[in-house]
This record gives sequence, C-alpha cells and structure tokens, in this order.
Amino acid sequence: MKAIIPVAGIGSRLRPHTHTQPKVLLPVAGKPMLAHILDELVSLGFDEVTFIIGYKGEMIRDFVTSHYHFKANFVEQPEMKGLGHAIWLAKPYHDVDEPVLIVLGDTIFKANLKKVFSMSESALGVHEVEDGRRFGIVELDSKLQVKRLVEKPQNPPTNLAIVGIYYIAHPQNLFRALDAIVEENVTTAGEIQLTDALQRMLDEGVPMRTFLIDGWYDCGKPETILTTNRDLLDKQMLGVRDYSDMAARYPECVIKMPVAIHETAKLENCIVGPHVSISAGSVLKDCIVRNSIIGENAEATSIILEDSLISDNAKVAGSNFHLNVGDSSEIIMG
Repeated sequence: MKAIIPVAGIGSRLRPHTHTQPKVLLPVAGKPMLAHILDELVSLGFDEVTFIIGYKGEMIRDFVTSHYHFKANFVEQPEMKGLGHAIWLAKPYHDVDEPVLIVLGDTIFKANLKKVFSMSESALGVHEVEDGRRFGIVELDSKLQVKRLVEKPQNPPTNLAIVGIYYIAHPQNLFRALDAIVEENVTTAGEIQLTDALQRMLDEGVPMRTFLIDGWYDCGKPETILTTNRDLLDKQMLGVRDYSDMAARYPECVIKMPVAIHETAKLENCIVGPHVSISAGSVLKDCIVRNSIIGENAEATSIILEDSLISDNAKVAGSNFHLNVGDSSEIIMG
C-alpha cells in the first residue's frame, strides 16, 4: 500500500502563519492537517509514502520521521511547476505495476477507501457540489466511466468535483502520460497539470472510474480552516457524553464542548468553546475563546478571541494594544 502526498506549496493565502511553517503543519481539530491524512492512511495499512517537499520541507521531514514508522521517501520540488510536475518527480519510487494513492497534502477527507483498493481500474475521488463552475468536473459516459475532465466549466456536465484524491491502479500509465507532457512542455495556466496527464490517459483508452468522498474538508484559507476545525470537532465528539476528565483538568474554567485541548496546555479562569483547538504548551489566562485555533506555546491574556488563528509562540493580550505585526497580516479590532 503506497501513497504520494505533494506538500511543496507555500500556502500564500494563509500568511502570516505560513511565514514560519508549511501549511500542512498548521493545526486543525487538535493536530496538524497532515496528521489527519497520515493517520487515515496508517489505519488503512499503508506502509510507504512519498512526500514531494519544497517550502520548509525539513520541517515536514522532521514531523513525519518523528511521529510515524512507515517507509517515507522525500523528493524535493525545486521549482513550483505544477501538481503534475510534483507527481512526476515521484517516478523513481512508483514507476512499477503497483497501485498508488495520490492525496493532496491539504485535503482532509473521509471515504470508504477499502472498496476503492479492490478496483482493477484507476479512480478519482469526487464530491457532489452545488456550483460546478468553481471546480474541476468529471464528465461520465453511459457506463459511469470517466469520459472527460473539465476545468471550471460554465455549463458543468455533472456536479461531481475532483477533490484531490486519486487512486492509480497502474502507475506506469500515469508516468508515461506525465513523461509526455513534461517533454512536450504541455501546460495549463503556466503549470504542468496532473489533470492534463489524466486526460491523456483517458484519450489513450485507460479506463477510469469515480468514487464518492463522504467528507471533504478544505484548509486553503483562514476561514475554511476554521470551518474544517468546527466540522471535525463536531464529528470527533459525536456521541461522547462524558466530559468529566476535561472538567477535572481545568476546574477554574468553563469548557463548552466540542474542543480539542492538549494535555500540556494551561488554562486559568477562562471560558473556552465551542469549536476551539489549543495546542501543546499554550497558556491562556482570563480569556474567552470560541471558534478559534491556538498554536503551540502561544500565550493569551485578558482577551476575547472569536474566529481567530493564533500561531505558535505568539502572544496576544487584551485592553492595551501593543502590536508587532508582520507582512501580509490581518488584524480586525472591535
């Protein structure tokens, strides 16, 4: 069971948080977004994962090797030439007749992949959307085989959006297509696209199906990370009735579930929740926090936080404002 996860992106829409760490290591629902993906793969029995790294790749390498025990390959993408180019760089590890799962590093998902792995054909993960004009769309034929991939069509032929999870039954077909578009420098929007390689496979007669992704969580922007954090916390706490351990840990606080608070975090005289994630080593005193994510070793004092992202080692305090704000930051008061 092998997988390829491209994680070389800069994450410019998540600045200033990505100034100091890669996007896929930002916390959501109690752990880095990459950990949600890897924990799912481990539970399914994956034993080898190839990571396409770039921006702050050493941080990703350190995280993976210190938390997981599967075989991990790391390939650097020196230039951001597109997703197709990133996958093409994994060819030395996967140009064999063994199936491979490709998962984008910021795509947290829930799906019945065991059924997918039993397929003899490649398959694309799709999610039903209301407005297909915003997505890459899969067009099917009368036998429900993939006929065509259409990027952001004005008149979508279906409502099945491509979500960034690809099961490739015979990777040699994919790498042959990628070899061709790299050699011919076939680009879309200036980049070598995986979608173009998949379309070439279809044109060559390679059969391809779809499988439905039950849960698809976007982590591309601050507002969508907070939405994902809320949705995942709701699912994690579904059916849980006993919160006595949480209450015992913070007797001076009011905890409104669902929340994810690391056992090393310290809270004093706070109202926390719902939908709050607090990472290891953080300290909160005299705060009200809801629908927010607090990174590692952060400090918050005498402040009300709502719909907020506080990165690792940051310090925030209320009433009197002393700000040291970096490039591309956003602060809204009042």
